[in-house]
Amino acid sequence: MKKTIFLFVILLCVVIGCSGGSGELPGKPDDGDNGNKGGDTNSNPISFSNPVVGKQLPDPSVIRAKDGFFYLYATQQEYAFMPIYKSSNMMQWTFVGSAFTEKPDWQPNTRVWAPDINYIDGKYVLYYSLGHWDSPKNSSIGVAVSDTPAGPFTDQGKLLDYNTGNMQCIDPCFFEENGKKYLLWGSFGTGSYEGGIRYVELSNDGLSIKPGTMSDKIAGPLVEGIMIHKRGSYYYLFGSTGTCCSEAKSTYRVVVGRSKNLAGPYVGKNGTPMKNNESYNEVILQSNNLFAGTGHNSEIITDDNGNDWFFYHAWQKSKIDKGRQLMLDRIQWSSDGWPYITNCAASSVSRSPVFKNGEK
Repeated sequence: MKKTIFLFVILLCVVIGCSGGSGELPGKPDDGDNGNKGGDTNSNPISFSNPVVGKQLPDPSVIRAKDGFFYLYATQQEYAFMPIYKSSNMMQWTFVGSAFTEKPDWQPNTRVWAPDINYIDGKYVLYYSLGHWDSPKNSSIGVAVSDTPAGPFTDQGKLLDYNTGNMQCIDPCFFEENGKKYLLWGSFGTGSYEGGIRYVELSNDGLSIKPGTMSDKIAGPLVEGIMIHKRGSYYYLFGSTGTCCSEAKSTYRVVVGRSKNLAGPYVGKNGTPMKNNESYNEVILQSNNLFAGTGHNSEIITDDNGNDWFFYHAWQKSKIDKGRQLMLDRIQWSSDGWPYITNCAASSVSRSPVFKNGEK
């Protein structure tokens, strides 16, 4: 009976939701833990296996830099205040250093979380969170810059804090359109503090906020780790909901809504709004028998064959001690314009993205 129910739930998902601290920098990690043969190469494998990096790299953000290589950034780890990895093909990664040689010290008792990397006005601009797990009101978002994607980044200080939007202030997401630059942010809320997603307009260099540009809440209060992607006439808001950090019991999953306006309303296929809806369930990625807590996706990267991909983190059930490892999967689009991932779950082995070597 349990097996029948399990198979029914999987089928229903496919049909409805898934179809169509400061101080000296710690030492570097062992690159031999890379999930795809360790270290970067100039080759382009036909297939890859998840996880693509077999160590904890939560909340990933990725960019294809001007040198043609991909650079990936993740939440603070023991060996780096914000680790940076480099790759030529998005499957084989080499650790290159930390975004910061010292943790930004303007917000005490916090860790560096959830980066968002961008190239703005000739600089690599890194938005980041300073947060504390047990004190959501002690949360802020800062910005740092570098001439190179490998850093080190020079901190420019605080942009936002809890009081800015009266809600937990983490998980920044940069978005640019028609010469205007925006920063979205926000997270879960509970009875003791507010959650939700807002945005503000930024200066041309992306380093300050334009006064009087605060939006209303456009999603939440149970969505975080959001990413905006424009495709055709729609803005797609990807976010994560559920529990991120309960190891094999984690329920983190990626949901999506779309709108014809950046300000929303963002809705699912049946018109259900993401805003203030605790039961919102337009799921495109969730746990399976191999991986749990699949969420906090990166920007979408389009390969040279026109296929779309994103990174996220997940717990590998057979290797829980590895933490939230780095994952990669292809996003496809249905005929009515909705994104989906095959089987609504992480792939264990997948055909590779295709990238030509050389400078972009």
